[in-house]
Amino acid sequence: MTFAVSAHAAAGCSVAYSTNQWPGGFTANVAVTNLGDPLNGWRLTWTFPAGQQVTSAWNATVTSAGANVTASNVGYNAAIGTNGTVSFGFNGSWSGSNPAPTSFALNGVTCTGGVGPTTGPPTTPPPTTPPPTTPPPTTPPPAGDPMAYVAAMQPGWNLGNTFDAVGADETAWGNPRVTEAQLDAIRAQGFNSIRIPVTWSNHHGPAPAYTIDPAWLNRIKEVVGWALADGFYVMINIHHDSWQWINAMPTDRTTVLNRYNALWTQIAAAFRDASPKLHFESVNEPQFANSSGDAQNAQLLHELNTSFHRIVRASGGGNATRMLVLPTLHTSSDQARLDELTATLGQLDDRNLIATVHFYGYWPFSVNVAGGIRFDATAQKDLTDAFDRVHNAFVAKGIPVVIGEYGLLGFDRHTGTIEQGEKLKFFEFLGWYARSRQLTTQLWDNGQHFDRTAFRWKDPELFAQITSSWTTRSGTASSDQVYVPRTGSVTARTLTLNLNGTAFQGLRQGSANLVQGTDYTVSGNQLTLTASALTRLVGNRAYGVNATLHARFSTGVPWRIDVITYDRPVLSHATGTTTSFAVPTQFRGDQLATMEAKYADGSNAGPHNWTSFKEFDVTFSPDYTGNRITLTEAFFAEVNDGARVNLTFHFWSGATVTYAVTRQGSTVTGTTTSTARVG
Repeated sequence: MTFAVSAHAAAGCSVAYSTNQWPGGFTANVAVTNLGDPLNGWRLTWTFPAGQQVTSAWNATVTSAGANVTASNVGYNAAIGTNGTVSFGFNGSWSGSNPAPTSFALNGVTCTGGVGPTTGPPTTPPPTTPPPTTPPPTTPPPAGDPMAYVAAMQPGWNLGNTFDAVGADETAWGNPRVTEAQLDAIRAQGFNSIRIPVTWSNHHGPAPAYTIDPAWLNRIKEVVGWALADGFYVMINIHHDSWQWINAMPTDRTTVLNRYNALWTQIAAAFRDASPKLHFESVNEPQFANSSGDAQNAQLLHELNTSFHRIVRASGGGNATRMLVLPTLHTSSDQARLDELTATLGQLDDRNLIATVHFYGYWPFSVNVAGGIRFDATAQKDLTDAFDRVHNAFVAKGIPVVIGEYGLLGFDRHTGTIEQGEKLKFFEFLGWYARSRQLTTQLWDNGQHFDRTAFRWKDPELFAQITSSWTTRSGTASSDQVYVPRTGSVTARTLTLNLNGTAFQGLRQGSANLVQGTDYTVSGNQLTLTASALTRLVGNRAYGVNATLHARFSTGVPWRIDVITYDRPVLSHATGTTTSFAVPTQFRGDQLATMEAKYADGSNAGPHNWTSFKEFDVTFSPDYTGNRITLTEAFFAEVNDGARVNLTFHFWSGATVTYAVTRQGSTVTGTTTSTARVG
C-alpha cells in the first residue's frame, strides 16, 4: 500500500508498506519517500487496525502505546532530501487478521493524498538527532567497487581453531600462539585475504554491558594489525557464539539480541578507524535451536543481520562504508536460504555488502560414508549446482560472494579419510569452478594444512593442486594408483585421463621420459601402461609402491601415478570389547577404501543404518603400520546385542574380504568367513 502524506513544509510524502507474514508473525518493510522540502529528523506514526504489535525493528527506533506506533530516525538516516527515500523494517505479531494501517503521519501531519502548501511545524517537534560526524554511506559508495574488492581477496585462508577456540585463549585447541612471522609466511604462500574467526563467549563480562575483556580485544587488534600490515584483506566475526548462545534466540530473544548488539557495538567502535581492507562478518554459521521452523529461522537471522548492519553503520568513521559480510542460515547454499538472504540484502539497500556461504562438498564423499569414496559425477554435480545457485542469486545481480570456508569434512579427523587422488580431483575442480562463477574462496585450515611452527605445508601435493587451481586447470585421471598382483603374469593397465581442457604431453619417471608406443599408449582419453613397462617398474614386486610416474599436461600440475604391488589382504580371528576391538590385518600392499556392515538377514547394521557402507574413521579405521583395522565404540554402540554382523572390507585394488563380528554384551568376537574376491 502507498500513502501520500504532507510534511511540515510545502511537499508530500509517500509510504510504501509491505509485509511477509506467517501464522502469528510477520516482517514489514516501510519505505518513506519525501516529496517536499528536505527533512533533518523524522517521525512516522500510524495505528494498527487489528491490534498487531511490533516485536523488533531495524533502521528506526520504534515504540508503541497500545495500537499506536511511532518510528523515529536513527543517527545515520535522519536526513531525507527532496525525493529522497529512507527505509526501515520491523518484525511483528498478530492474531485473527493482519490488515495494513489505513494512514500514516510524518512529523505530526496526517496523510493528505497530495502535495500541500507550506504549513508550520507541528506543535510537538520531532526529536532531533545530531548528524553523524562522518556522512552516512551512499549508494553507490563514494569510491570503490564491491565486486572488485572481493575479487582482490582471492585467494583466502582461515586462521582456524585459534581465536575461535572455545577455551581460555588462542592455544586452547592445540595451535600455537599467532606471531607476525606466521602471518608473513601465509602471505608468502600467495594468499590475499585472511579470515580470523573469533569466539567472544568466554571473553566478556555479564549483562547488561557485556564488556569485552580489554586484553582479548587488544590481542585481536594486534593480530588484525599485523595482517593488515602484511597487505591482507582481513575478515573478523562472531564465530562459535552461534551455537553456544545465539542459537537460544527462539526462546530467549531479548537476552540474545542484547548480548549480540553489545558485542558488535564494542567491536565496531574498536575498529572504527581501521583500514578499509578490514571487513566484518555478522555471525558464523548461524543456527537456532527449538524454533518453529524455517520462517522463524529466517526472521531471526534477518534480525541479527540487520541489527549488525545498523550498529556498524551508525558507529561512523570507516565503518560508514566498510564492507560487511552477511551469511545465509547455516551458511547453506540451498535455494531457500539464498532467497532469505536476498530479501535481507534488498531491504538493506546497501551496496557495500558481501554474501557468504560455506562449502564442504557432497556429504557422502566429504566424510567417506555410504560408499562415497570417489569424486564422481554425483559429487561434481553437487558442487556445480551449489556454485551456480550462489552465482545466480548474488553475483549475477552485482552482489559479491565469499565462500568463507571450504574443504572436506573428513579433514576434521585427519586428511587421510578421503583417498589422495580423489581429494586432489575435488580441489582442482573446486578451484576452477569457483573462478568460473566469480566466487572468492577461503580455505579452512584448523592446523591440518599449514604447519604454523615449521611454516610448511603438511601435504605439499595438495597445496600444489590448490595453488594451480587459482589460475588454471590441471589434468587428472580416474585413479592415482595402478595395482599389480604380487604373483602371476603382469598385464597392461588402463587409466582414463580427465584432460580438463589441457593436452596430454607425456609420462615421466623422475627425470626420465617414458616412451610412447613402448611404455604406454594413448587412445583418446585412455592411457595404457604396457605389460613390459609395468614388469620393469615393479621390479622384484615388493609390497607397496614400486614406482612413481607423473602424467604431464599442457597446463597445471602433473598427475602422480603410483605403481603398487599387492596381494589379497589377510584378516585373522580376534577377541576384544566394544571399547577396544581390532581386526588383525596383513594389508600386503593394499589400502582400505570402505567397509560394509549387514546382519545375517541382509539388513544394514551399525550407525547410519540407511546404508550398508559405514563412515570411515567414525566406525572403522585402518592402521597400516600397526597391521590392524579398528572397529570403534561408536560402531558397536549401534549393533544389536547377540547379533552376528557380516563385514565386507573393500580395498583400492578392487579386492574385497569378508569378516564377521558378534557382540555379546561388551565382549566382541571376530572371525574370518571367506577368501577375498577381486572385482
